[in-house]
Amino acid sequence: MGPTFGRGAMTNGWIDIKNTDMMLIMGGNPAENHPCGFKWPVEAKLHRNAKMIVVDPRFTRTATQADLFLQIRAGTDIAFLGGLINYAIQNNRIAKDYLINYTNAAFIVKDGFKLPEDGLFSGFDAGATTYDKSTWNYEEGWKIESANQGVRSPTVSEGNSPKGSVGKNSEKGGDAGGHQAAGGPGASAQGGQKPPPMLPPNVAYDLSLQHPRSVFQLLKQQYSRYTPEMVERITGIPRDQFIKAADLFTSVRKNGDMKKAATIIYAVGWTQHTFGTQIIRTAAILQLILGNVGRAGGGVNALRGHSNIQGATDMGGVFDIFPGYLKIPQPNDTDLAAFLKRTTPTSSKPNEWDSYNYWSNTPKFMVSFLKSLYGDSAKKETDFNYQYLPKIDRKFSWTEMWDEMYAGKVKGLFAFGMNGVAIGPNSRKNIEALKKADFLVVCELYPEETAEFWRAPGITKDDMKKINTTIYRLPGAGFAEKDGTFVNSARWLQWKYVAVPPPGAAKVDQEILARIFLRMRELYQKEGGKFPDPILNLTWAYTTPQNPSLAEVAKEINGKALVDLTDEKLFPGQTIKAGQQLPGFAWLKDDGTTACGNWLYSGSWTEAGPQMQRRGTDDPSGLGIYQNWAWSWPANRRVMYNRASCDPSGKPWDMERRQVWWNEAQQKWVGNDVPDFKVDSKPADHMGPFIMNPEGVGRIFAPLAAFADGPFPEHYEPVESPIANPLHPKQSTNPVAKKFKSDMDKLGTPAEGFNVVCTTYRLTEHYHYWTKNNPMNVQLVPEPFVEVPAQLANEMGITGGEKVRVTSARGEYIAKAMVTKRIKPMMIDGKKIYQIGLPIHWGYRGIAEDAGKTSLMTANQLSPAAIDPNAYTPEFKGFLVKIEKI
Repeated sequence: MGPTFGRGAMTNGWIDIKNTDMMLIMGGNPAENHPCGFKWPVEAKLHRNAKMIVVDPRFTRTATQADLFLQIRAGTDIAFLGGLINYAIQNNRIAKDYLINYTNAAFIVKDGFKLPEDGLFSGFDAGATTYDKSTWNYEEGWKIESANQGVRSPTVSEGNSPKGSVGKNSEKGGDAGGHQAAGGPGASAQGGQKPPPMLPPNVAYDLSLQHPRSVFQLLKQQYSRYTPEMVERITGIPRDQFIKAADLFTSVRKNGDMKKAATIIYAVGWTQHTFGTQIIRTAAILQLILGNVGRAGGGVNALRGHSNIQGATDMGGVFDIFPGYLKIPQPNDTDLAAFLKRTTPTSSKPNEWDSYNYWSNTPKFMVSFLKSLYGDSAKKETDFNYQYLPKIDRKFSWTEMWDEMYAGKVKGLFAFGMNGVAIGPNSRKNIEALKKADFLVVCELYPEETAEFWRAPGITKDDMKKINTTIYRLPGAGFAEKDGTFVNSARWLQWKYVAVPPPGAAKVDQEILARIFLRMRELYQKEGGKFPDPILNLTWAYTTPQNPSLAEVAKEINGKALVDLTDEKLFPGQTIKAGQQLPGFAWLKDDGTTACGNWLYSGSWTEAGPQMQRRGTDDPSGLGIYQNWAWSWPANRRVMYNRASCDPSGKPWDMERRQVWWNEAQQKWVGNDVPDFKVDSKPADHMGPFIMNPEGVGRIFAPLAAFADGPFPEHYEPVESPIANPLHPKQSTNPVAKKFKSDMDKLGTPAEGFNVVCTTYRLTEHYHYWTKNNPMNVQLVPEPFVEVPAQLANEMGITGGEKVRVTSARGEYIAKAMVTKRIKPMMIDGKKIYQIGLPIHWGYRGIAEDAGKTSLMTANQLSPAAIDPNAYTPEFKGFLVKIEKI
């Protein structure tokens, strides 16, 4: 969603789902995996007569509430969603005014760009398995009055300086967070000294949408192949059922109606594929052409798999970003100026339009971040200690890290609350990797598979003697034993309090980390080192250095003034005194006078106190906005891109669910929510509502390095598939997906007998790999099982409760069969295909495991180490196995 809308997060929020007229739920099972949040879809059905479409490989508890359920083959979501796009266009169920004004549908794409009729976009390098993305760009030029008119380039006399291009950074009511325009980390500067292609400042465009290279015409051509017949061949959904679903979902735009809103709800069932990012993007495109983004009851709503997944990512919990989605430097970024030049986008839009381009504030965000890290030592003359930062020269994603450990390159691992062996993929390889490590530090609550990898099935006592890995086990504290914040799927920062103290010698995370850091710093002070400066100059001004208060950390993240601050243009008559908390990110500076640990969270702990601790229940609009409950990034906005909830003149599409609107008398945007927009930008200025994108509009076509595998989504088969891709059999899988090549990374084929599709999932009764240590959860579901279709069970003579062996090219898994009618056989491109389901929650340590009631195997022994080229997520949700009765 980041490269499409500007931010990679749930566009609306849990409660807002009650405002919808139509729900499409795919890639998730919220009734079971998000049971508290699922009440809001139920509210929409009860009080708005909203319709619910559920598409899933299994008939789930969510499906029991659906008006229409469709069983889909795992890993074919793009084909289904692409079919919806084609249906909407062919039946004129699109939001045309929204499409023209709020998306790049009218933009002209460069000559030379090629769609993937053969499975490959223009610019593919087969040797490097990457794309030259130079043709994935806009044509520079001006407005085209007719489709037959050529693209005219701007001249100096006409003025190449686009209106409002850069420098909107200091406007009051400005914005927050998400991925930068250039897409993946460092993508725009990888590979040598040649400067990367840039977006043109003035984009050629055709408001009639008829130019053959307009984004809209390319979109139409791209998905014209996704006919109901093709959708059936790929997904297994019968043609008539698909048409029924397409007609129902797009009915919100029947006869040009713009009052209704539809939402799409998904979870990790979409992300965990070698094309998972592009599944999400297909949904984002669908919502743009239907005009559903930025509106109450609309959007694309990601349901995070943990209560703080969103917060972990916001705070830079992955290898390629700093907090607030700031990019990590690369070796070519020789100084701060070079880094900022690469990572700070400039506007790219029709000359007559305006773009807020809020990422132009990157210098302010980055300098304030450096000041929060290094304090007084970060000065202008020292480049704010930019050189202290790591410069990544390759990818360090989860799967790549384990692969390098297996190769002997990664020598040690700190695993805090992360059971890497059970999580997988290809968990047997992870066990072998840990055997080669010098050390392993595990902070956990219970004995688990990673800390005790040496006890994995198949490892003998003689094998144990050969393992030289030193293991350090640190007793951690559970979530109820520490305070702090959770950031939920809806981007709400909510403070939680300690319920009970940690037992025995267990300690909270910050104390463990602080003690490690302070000891390291002491050693550097005494003994020196190769480059001690980043450690010695790191700011650590906490009241209790060995156990920092998380309240102090939260205040540090919010940011403060380092000198007295005034800004008569934006905040006349206001002064922020030195040392005071900043009221929001609009006060951040690039001159070293502000410090902020995460610009995205600035405003969460102000001089008025901790906003995340608020518990106000007033909701005057009735839309479930609850502005005084906790705090939501960005700037306490509850629905992002809410300028798009109004027509180009500033009037809400639907007055009953109005969020923001233009107040002519006050000459500003006002409303029930905080405007996600430049508050004094008049509708006549034609500023786009997607203010984090350089174009100011939503991206149907994602230019340049926004994605590694194409500016439009294309259906590719999983790396293990029962069929060749019907769209292009010679290029069946994602050509740039990463497939690992160690001796343990094997892929299975139908010719080898791997002809059953396996998908993994989670249960309501268990929480990942943690609750197998809780007697109550174990009592509810005491042991693992394999969900087997009744027809397949009949063919193989399997009855419920009998043990079966599931085997992939990488390993095997033994559990009892649960024979079910929830999964039915499917006809896939003329072949009868079975799917099975595998819950993931067991391993070789836990109550049932220790009692000898399981086979002591992890489900991810089966899954392949192949990853999405954008988000680096493994393909857990669709791979090939064989099944046999034991």
